[in-house]
Amino acid sequence: MTPETAEAESGASTSATAPGTLPVPPPAPGVPPARPAAPPVPSCVPPTLSAVPAAPPAPTCVPAAPSAVPAARDGGGPVAAADAGPLRFVVLGDSFSEGVGDRADGVWRGWAALLAEGLAAGGRGPAFLNLAVSGALSADVADTQAPRALAFRPHLASVVVGVNDTLRRTFDIALLARRLDRVCADLDAVGAVLLTACLPDPGRMLGLPPPLARPLARRQRSVNAVVHALTARYGAVHLHLADPAWTEDRALWSADRLHPGERGHRAVAGGFHRLLAARGLAHGAPPSPEPLQPPPTRTEALLWLATAGTGWVLRRSRDLLPQLLLLAGAELRHWADGTGTGPLDARADDTLAAALAATMGR
Repeated sequence: MTPETAEAESGASTSATAPGTLPVPPPAPGVPPARPAAPPVPSCVPPTLSAVPAAPPAPTCVPAAPSAVPAARDGGGPVAAADAGPLRFVVLGDSFSEGVGDRADGVWRGWAALLAEGLAAGGRGPAFLNLAVSGALSADVADTQAPRALAFRPHLASVVVGVNDTLRRTFDIALLARRLDRVCADLDAVGAVLLTACLPDPGRMLGLPPPLARPLARRQRSVNAVVHALTARYGAVHLHLADPAWTEDRALWSADRLHPGERGHRAVAGGFHRLLAARGLAHGAPPSPEPLQPPPTRTEALLWLATAGTGWVLRRSRDLLPQLLLLAGAELRHWADGTGTGPLDARADDTLAAALAATMGR
């Protein structure tokens, strides 16, 4: 979800996880539940925040035992109801999904691995493949991660990306919309149930001054609007993470204020688990909301800013800062002439509308 300290590169991590309570009885062994019809609008349900949470080139996934597999929707792709193998869960995205901010046993774990543990009941673990990489852009997801995800033949596929795109001078909402639509369409065609999320803008998270924060906020709002539209189009399971209740709770965030901490990752995993269980797609116990590690101290936060944080700012400054300063200048000019943010907001809305019309109108 988030800006990272490393630029995108191909990578993946795999694991065979053990379980994840349903509002309906679980299916008999080997009998997959019917895939629910697509809802007309995305279901934006934030997690319960008071009860929060370089890879091998050729991954292998060895599940513990078969688990219930969701069937493809009517007329969907080749994932058939007769497929009684292990449930396959693939994750595409950037450091938000890679698990940055939640370290366990010396490696990043994150919300996706926590969620995978609660997808199946009775000790039956899913096959889990995490392709998310720090620094990934929408282009990396579409061109590098998506082909590997399709080869995995997933039943569940998480696609969460876009914040890094907002931090590039080359940001293009129309191009991002086309890329993500292609990824979602291809995964939907093979019968995968999609998971999506909208995220807070980094300017607010970093506490930037308004002239710098507003341009980034417009970009992230556009990305979230595209995600909402794709969620409705493909009947995705959607988690809304852009609300103040999420962004203003410091206990959910790591020292860098850019990635969730362990409690935050557990909140995300718990939110997705509730939504999947409501659709009959999660049969195991939900992840515990309580972190096993203490939250970062103020000293740790200052240390990050003085070391890794400074490096990140310098790298982004070479790419984003010159353009961001120009955008901030436009903000100040409109405030000076009394027009406020209205014209800039309207321009961003028009660009978004054109992008959505071009992508969703086909």
